[in-house]
Amino acid sequence: MSFTMYVPTKILFGAGMLSELHKQELPGKKALIVISNGKSTRANGYLARAEEQLRLAGVESVVFDKVQPNPVKDQVLEGAAFAKANSCDFVVALGGGSCIDAAKAIAIMAVNNGDLWDYVASGTGKKKTIGTEPLPIVAISTTAGTGSEADAGCVITNPATNEKVGIKTPALFPKLCIEDIELMKSVPPMLTAYQGFDALSHSLEGYVSQFANLMSDMYAITAIEHVGCYLARAVKDGSDMEAREHVAFGNILSGTVMCVGTTSSQHSLEHALSAYHENLPHGAGLIMLSRAYFTNIIEHHVCDERFIRIAKAMGMEDAKEPMDFITVLGKLLQDCGVADLKMSDYGITPAEFPKMADNAMGPMGGLFACDRIRLTKEDCIAIYEKSYK
Repeated sequence: MSFTMYVPTKILFGAGMLSELHKQELPGKKALIVISNGKSTRANGYLARAEEQLRLAGVESVVFDKVQPNPVKDQVLEGAAFAKANSCDFVVALGGGSCIDAAKAIAIMAVNNGDLWDYVASGTGKKKTIGTEPLPIVAISTTAGTGSEADAGCVITNPATNEKVGIKTPALFPKLCIEDIELMKSVPPMLTAYQGFDALSHSLEGYVSQFANLMSDMYAITAIEHVGCYLARAVKDGSDMEAREHVAFGNILSGTVMCVGTTSSQHSLEHALSAYHENLPHGAGLIMLSRAYFTNIIEHHVCDERFIRIAKAMGMEDAKEPMDFITVLGKLLQDCGVADLKMSDYGITPAEFPKMADNAMGPMGGLFACDRIRLTKEDCIAIYEKSYK
């Protein structure tokens, strides 16, 4: 039942909240705006609106626009050098989870020497303490998925070592988070599904983790209700603002789950997939693994009542068996049009599963300690095999 809670981010939630940015107490006078290397942030006018809000607040800004999905170390170091060269004193992340994660890592490296992997505490990381507090961060989210806009971590890939790992420190909590639902209307259906399932997974994993507690349970089950019951609507009609709002709310709550509880080894297993195949969206990988992963837990009967409670939260009011959760999960995936995603479409082959299992249990191995059942390498390979198409 014990928990520790520290979530200091100020959150402005709701449609139109970006227009409130200039009224906020901002943490500096020159901002590095971090956006993706795609076109949508500019094309939809979000960048221009953010720049205008900063101007109204008396803040200068420059733009770093090279972040890719599954952000990589070299982009972070380039962004940090750009921030230094332009004397930026805080970072504004404008985009989805990849932009926010990259912005957090850039905030570290803009004021600390060496290589980002010097400060990574797992795998080949050198486990050094972050000597200088990162630049302050303002997160303006345009997606509902990672919860990074309101949590204390970021995930970055090192292609040279095929490591996709997290860096977590309270100094990475954004000072301000703006969750403006209007910025999410333009997200395409498949990406809405991938991102929403990432948010859902944080809470599903948190609810069945052995470190679940009173506080994480409260956030997780509420997030599961909101995402589980509204995601399909948001996928089918991106302009359904009620559905967008519920999914975004669940996303924020799921971010808090990771602050007061934990996720589980499903995230490690997925990170190994996308560490070797950077074109695989994180949420898509989680979708592929989900049925086999959670079925494995259910078959060990370590928290049957929790799976029944989840099934009810996702809309199956008469759920009586833990496998009812797999039924309602399958229906959600069907309703979102993602039930038949194939690993093979991303170039993944079964021959890679042993090295992926080693990768999951190595650089991201800490999350395995959060499981109620201890997975072996053989278990991990079996989950990959059962998920493969």
